[in-house]
Amino acid sequence: MTVVLMYAGGLPVVKVGRMAGQFAKPRSAPFEEQDGTSLPSYRGDIINRMVFEKSGREPDPKRMVRAYNQSASTLNLLRAFALGGYADLHSVHRWTKDFVADSPAGERFAELAGRITEALTFMDAIGLTSDNVPQIKEASFFTSHEALLLPYERALTRQDSVTGQWYDCSAHMLWIGDRTRQPDGAHIEFARGIHNPIGLKCGPSLDPDELLRLIDILNPENEPGRLTLIARMGAEQVGKALPLIVRAVAREGRAVVWSCDPMHGNTIKSATGYKTRPFERILAEVRGFFAVHEAEGTHAGGVHFEMTGQNVTECTGGAQAISEHDLAARYHTHCDPRLNASQSLERAFLVAEALKSARAGSERRIAAAQ
Repeated sequence: MTVVLMYAGGLPVVKVGRMAGQFAKPRSAPFEEQDGTSLPSYRGDIINRMVFEKSGREPDPKRMVRAYNQSASTLNLLRAFALGGYADLHSVHRWTKDFVADSPAGERFAELAGRITEALTFMDAIGLTSDNVPQIKEASFFTSHEALLLPYERALTRQDSVTGQWYDCSAHMLWIGDRTRQPDGAHIEFARGIHNPIGLKCGPSLDPDELLRLIDILNPENEPGRLTLIARMGAEQVGKALPLIVRAVAREGRAVVWSCDPMHGNTIKSATGYKTRPFERILAEVRGFFAVHEAEGTHAGGVHFEMTGQNVTECTGGAQAISEHDLAARYHTHCDPRLNASQSLERAFLVAEALKSARAGSERRIAAAQ
């Protein structure tokens, strides 16, 4: 996906994975009821179990230790993949074979891989090889998750002995969810005290004045890159709600990164009873996000996907045309429905096209101004 975005979009990409620590789950209701029995809600594997049993729904602090050990193992695996040659651009054809060889997105990626191979052959000819340009064979990869379970996050917060700054070492980037972004709440208080890059989820109910107050709390020095605003509006709301907060932030000169989360605002329950996300609604919010920023003269800086490399059937639509009746075939998630490999790669191509369009529009505006 990164190769698609960089090559087709002509821009560098910072890769941040929501993994190696994403074990806590926010819930709208504290209790869940089934067949007249009420139990505490499942709040993620770091707290309790998904199985609907009284013993399983009891919070267990030992689960925090298990989550830590599993996260550490995952990080070691990520380092091996990122630095051990698996990320070498010379392997793009192998990625196609292993990833989405039989999908329409895979066919499109194979064509792009051919062009990348030609470019690498030319670079080899002029002496730019993976031996002297490590970016060709290695990848920089960062991790993130919502800083939801504060006892876990506090336990992993350390002070840098050189700078004196405090960092939450559970991930590179932490974010605050739409449910826990109260200006006087504990999650905002914790996040303002750490020096990690911070994300803030912004839903359609967020008041522009409250957002500006949150920005001042989390990024009082107005440091570029410190704060990412993650818009999660929903396809129906993005065109109405997003311009209000974009204008307010731009008007006040706040330095933020704008990112789009088109997943959470487009979750529905199918006729067959499965929680799903229609691919077309996801795409509509992404397009709306880019359209708002182009209209406001601001920069669309990122996208947030929930995906898996497995060939699951959890989100409907896409080139594979997954229907509601297909959901039961490979519905494996314990929490939220995810895009599969083919749908994710398809999305990457569509976002790359949006990036190219936005860049062309910017160049036209600069030329007109001159």
